[in-house]
Amino acid sequence: MEFFNNHKKLFGTALVLFITLTIIVAILPAINNQQNNAPLPNAVKLSEEAFLGKQSFIANGCVACHTQQVRNVDMDKVWGNRPGIAADYASATRTSLWINTATLMGTERTGPDLTNVGVRQPSVAWNLLHLYQPRTVVAQSIMPAYPWLFETKKELNEDDVEVIVPDEFRKGVQGKIVASKEVLHLVAYLQSLKQTPLPDGKPASDFLYQKKKQESVNAQSEQPSLLPDGNLLYVNNCQACHQANGEGLKGAFPPLKGSTVVLGNDLELFVNIIMLGYDARPEYATMNAVGLDNKLTPEEVTAIVNHEKTSWGNNAKTVTLEEVKKIMDYINVTAKK
Repeated sequence: MEFFNNHKKLFGTALVLFITLTIIVAILPAINNQQNNAPLPNAVKLSEEAFLGKQSFIANGCVACHTQQVRNVDMDKVWGNRPGIAADYASATRTSLWINTATLMGTERTGPDLTNVGVRQPSVAWNLLHLYQPRTVVAQSIMPAYPWLFETKKELNEDDVEVIVPDEFRKGVQGKIVASKEVLHLVAYLQSLKQTPLPDGKPASDFLYQKKKQESVNAQSEQPSLLPDGNLLYVNNCQACHQANGEGLKGAFPPLKGSTVVLGNDLELFVNIIMLGYDARPEYATMNAVGLDNKLTPEEVTAIVNHEKTSWGNNAKTVTLEEVKKIMDYINVTAKK
């Protein structure tokens, strides 16, 4: 009974037991996991700007609505090329000595998952406009706007990045809307979020509960088509900027409805814009290389071209896979040089 009556021995023993169990149950397994889960060989470390953007991402509560984890189920395939693995998070480090926000996997998808958003939406112009007022680019968005991350100026300086906001969303703001350093860092972080390809020869895990693919049907012949669904490809690769109605956004993203490029006969120009992007400044924002960034196949590009040529009142002649493939073969060879 002397042991239980001596508070120093009692609490001292409890403390030693607690520390010992913590080391055995928590610390040693964590060290072992850290040693066993190294980053993938070609993983890219966050730049200084992206790291500052990560801090802004945390400070503005983005993690409350966006996850960064691609689960091993078919419904998550839209968020990444493969299911997430431990190595994807192995290079994440503590924000500071006292703050552990290494991984931002999240627990709720009020907004879309951001694991691979740097591939899905690499356009700086789109990201800035989306952060200033999400409903300019996604009419149904419930995401809050972040106008305090931007400044208003009468005249632009040489290094200023102007954000072209449609008149109906300016709410009386006069002058030039300019991106702050913080929001540029935040965009740099978003653009850095890309799934690292697995090393050559390492197959990715299959997504579970896969749905059976249905063949698309050609509206004219009512026969199964060799091409994928052009409308779905447009939604996944083009709609964010050019909008569901194909009318784009005035001053930001050009319309495809009635476009001379879409309705014209210069297929080489059309395919080059999809694959390599286009700089239409100062009239419109610079378009990134959607085709190369998203690794679109000739079948997918052909389906997108034909969808745009025959949608929103457009009534242009469709193109063949062979025509597109010939142009893309040359682009791919040139891009590798």
